[in-house]
Amino acid sequence: MTANAQGASHYISDDVFTYIHGGPGTQYRILGSVEAGQPVKFLDKTDGDYSLIVDHKGREGWVRSDLVTDQPSFRERFPTVESELIKVNEQLNQITLTTDNATQDLVLANRRIAALEAALSKAENERDVAKSKVQAASDAKQFQMWQQGGLIAGLGALIGIILVYLPRPQRRKKNRWM
Repeated sequence: MTANAQGASHYISDDVFTYIHGGPGTQYRILGSVEAGQPVKFLDKTDGDYSLIVDHKGREGWVRSDLVTDQPSFRERFPTVESELIKVNEQLNQITLTTDNATQDLVLANRRIAALEAALSKAENERDVAKSKVQAASDAKQFQMWQQGGLIAGLGALIGIILVYLPRPQRRKKNRWM
């Protein structure tokens, strides 16, 4: 045992049931027993393989040094570990619930994306159809204008030709009395 461990709480190892002796050895009288995992106070006095302790009942006696540890026993750690386990399980359940909710949200988002992509595709098709109709109408209007222009030019040329071949009125001569 180290000098800085004096007076600090120590424990009897979990895997042992040991006797408290009246002195540092088995030849001394047994004062009682200490169950495994019971807290004891280490008095920082050792003699050979034995250490002086005060047990949880206030009895001062000697136990084997290899059975005394500064680590909390299983009995001491169990409630803490159990409460930590409960907290971790609650956190795990919360994370699982959050993950399930996120998964459901992701599925809904994917469905919405698919619906929006379908709507976009439909809108693009309608736009393309409308563009082709507008282009066809524009082409038809332009063809109609060319047709009307050609018709007007043809009629004008026909009228011009007809006018050229029409007989001209004769001019009256000035020497006529009338």
